Amino acid sequence: MSTSRKKRTLLLLDKLEEHYPEFKGGLSNYTSPYQLLVATILSAQSTDKQVNSVTKELFYKFPDSEAFASASIHDIEKAISKVGLYRNKAKFIHEMSKELIERHNSEIPTSLRELTSLPGIGRKTANVLLNDWFKINEGIAVDTHVKRISFRLGLTSNKDPTKIEKDLMELIPQEKWGRITHLLISHGRALCIAQNPKCNNCFLLSDCPRVGVEVE
Repeated sequence: MSTSRKKRTLLLLDKLEEHYPEFKGGLSNYTSPYQLLVATILSAQSTDKQVNSVTKELFYKFPDSEAFASASIHDIEKAISKVGLYRNKAKFIHEMSKELIERHNSEIPTSLRELTSLPGIGRKTANVLLNDWFKINEGIAVDTHVKRISFRLGLTSNKDPTKIEKDLMELIPQEKWGRITHLLISHGRALCIAQNPKCNNCFLLSDCPRVGVEVE
């Protein structure tokens, strides 16, 4: 990895941090690492707004792994039916809750390896939990915003989330691995949107190669 690429990445990171000093929005209504884990599972192919619309009542009915494990999959489906792929997610949450009780005595693991061994939990979900709740930077959560913007900025040439994560981990200091996800999500919502990004209004315009963006 060239020094110039790392320096450029740090410059971009500084500008993003200056522009987005606080992460606004995102998932809410959770009060425990287990609830954040469930909310993150629900967020796959759904908006945070959709997830937040169901989690307040969901966590009132099912506050912990024991409650989810003892519930029927049908009852979980009914409670999360407003989010995408709710049937698959209900099954994953039910199975994950049972395994969490059986294998970990309901304690949330704090390593990427252990978390991703649970049903329905991939690297993104595990990294969100480790970064946001435990402040453990073992990897970088690559969601749709991180994937899109890191490609446009020329930080990766890959489209596979695992390869993108590896590229970003080589460029970004480990203490910033959790922060970069929030920064790119904020940027993706504000300016670097999926369709017709607001490049002319972007504070990164002079530093961005706009890879894959149709320039008018």
